[in-house]
Amino acid sequence: MSAPKILVVEDEASISNLVVSYLRKEGYEVFTAADGPAGLKAARSVKPDLIVLDIMLPGMDGLEVLAQIRREANPYVILLTARSEEVDKIVGLSVGADDYVTKPFSMRELTARVKAALRRLHSGPQTGSLLAFRHVRIDAAAHLAWFDDQPVELTAMEFDLLRVLADHAGMALSREQLLEKVWGTNYYGESRVVDVHIGHLRQKLGGETVIATVRGVGYRFDDERP
Repeated sequence: MSAPKILVVEDEASISNLVVSYLRKEGYEVFTAADGPAGLKAARSVKPDLIVLDIMLPGMDGLEVLAQIRREANPYVILLTARSEEVDKIVGLSVGADDYVTKPFSMRELTARVKAALRRLHSGPQTGSLLAFRHVRIDAAAHLAWFDDQPVELTAMEFDLLRVLADHAGMALSREQLLEKVWGTNYYGESRVVDVHIGHLRQKLGGETVIATVRGVGYRFDDERP
């Protein structure tokens, strides 16, 4: 099987070179771009499995690059940001990022997140291939989902989150449990990322019709079997 393709879009050469060096040591095929337009062009031509994308880029900022990429493809995207404000992280996730890392970061942390994401993307379905409920249907093998018989466009992370919730239908899962099952045991980030992705899912699945908030615990998939 060919090595996963990773695109690193970062204008600071020292950071880019370091990230590329570590990822190539892991056996990945790594491509680079140093500004927004070049990153968008590379994403279209390379069709990477995963993109490490800086927010602050010349020519076109990372959020605009991400928004355009999401209109055309669905790679896993990890944002690199020097901003520590919560609002900036949430905006990035809202545009369609799967995860974020705040500068300065350790290469061990970034590499662990990349490895966990790619392992998840290439491991295939870990639950029953077909899950059917009153409102939601999921085909894990084909990576497809429907809500009230209408196809739903989900990012890789949204799909994995929905699949885990549906596989534990009727059970309350904490944010920590969801992080472990979806993001992996090596995830170093904040549990807030779960809330943002749950919000995206609800927007695409009829509000809180099928995903309920369990106060003090986390979330529960409440759709009924047909």
